[in-house]
Amino acid sequence: MNIILQDLENHLTFAPLTFTRPVGNLRVGMFTNDERYKLYFPKAKVSYETEDYLSDKFPLKKEEDNYWINGAVIPNEELVNLIQTIKIDETLVVNGVFVCHRGAECSTENKRYEALNSLIYMKERWNLYQCNDIVLKADFAFYTKEKQSFILSKSNILIGPEENLFIDEGATIEGAIINVKDAPVYIGKNAEVMEGALIRGGLVLCDNAVLKMGAKSYGCTTIGPHCKVGGEVNNVIFHGYSNKGHEGFIGNSLIGEWCNIGADTNCSNLKNNYGTVKTHDYNLNQLEQTDVQFMGITMGDHAKTGINTMFNTATVIGVSANVFGADFPPKYIPNFSWGGHKNAEKFDFDKSIEVANNMMIRRKTEMSSDDIKIFQKLYA
Repeated sequence: MNIILQDLENHLTFAPLTFTRPVGNLRVGMFTNDERYKLYFPKAKVSYETEDYLSDKFPLKKEEDNYWINGAVIPNEELVNLIQTIKIDETLVVNGVFVCHRGAECSTENKRYEALNSLIYMKERWNLYQCNDIVLKADFAFYTKEKQSFILSKSNILIGPEENLFIDEGATIEGAIINVKDAPVYIGKNAEVMEGALIRGGLVLCDNAVLKMGAKSYGCTTIGPHCKVGGEVNNVIFHGYSNKGHEGFIGNSLIGEWCNIGADTNCSNLKNNYGTVKTHDYNLNQLEQTDVQFMGITMGDHAKTGINTMFNTATVIGVSANVFGADFPPKYIPNFSWGGHKNAEKFDFDKSIEVANNMMIRRKTEMSSDDIKIFQKLYA
């Protein structure tokens, strides 16, 4: 089976996160969509139809028989069962949304219409954290089925049914309070929950991630692989290798890879008048009104904040932006912004590569030539 995850018209919809990855590589629940399809179809090959400048890192690999799949649709067991019934040269449309075409090339002809109550289609970037709860629960049920959790140490307090907690191989948890009454908690391979952490499910702590001492997590949060998170987080999705190691509140937010959030960085996720928010729309290149009441920050890969940084509701921070200084920065901070304030200068390109590499070397990796090409495109 050859699966091709398509961005379609969604590249800018999910920016700044999709400036550095295809739509099908966005994290929500326990997994990214490419990871999810590999779990549902262990023998399948997965590639991407995305922007040209991303294609060296995320290549398209076509065969004679391909499953061209909408990367913004989150697969679950019901949808996967439908996809398996698609005939060659047939197009599957579910609840009016293009889901998949099977064939040598993609087409929208020969449509077959189906309805699913469980279909999850991400129309906007904030749908990622809004749907994190329902996706996490489905992922947890699928992934932990017929698996045996490791035993929770007696130094912890568990509130709720044991089956709503899954501890994977090599994970360590000591002195934490974990409430799984309303939603599950998954602790990944070699992950660590330090003493005094307060967890209210849902929570996904992915492989090799760390929840720091005294941290507070609630509101269905995903902490990606190799992340380190402390302070207070509410309904946040962290992609891999990002750090929020200290106190400060982040809520209803999306954090890319290789970000570093300085001590006592805080964001507003609700306006004082309880109204709906405006946020930057990359398709229109301006602030646009939404129908959303709760929205924190969206932070592109490799962005950084200094200590005591404070963000207004619905602030968008671009790739490799470095935000510091007194007062609130603007609600839109472009890629490679240095300082993050109005009329801020542009971060020197060579310095941005150096800083990115300095952070990555600490995790025993470095920027690839493909990563540098992506930075060059975004910097131009």
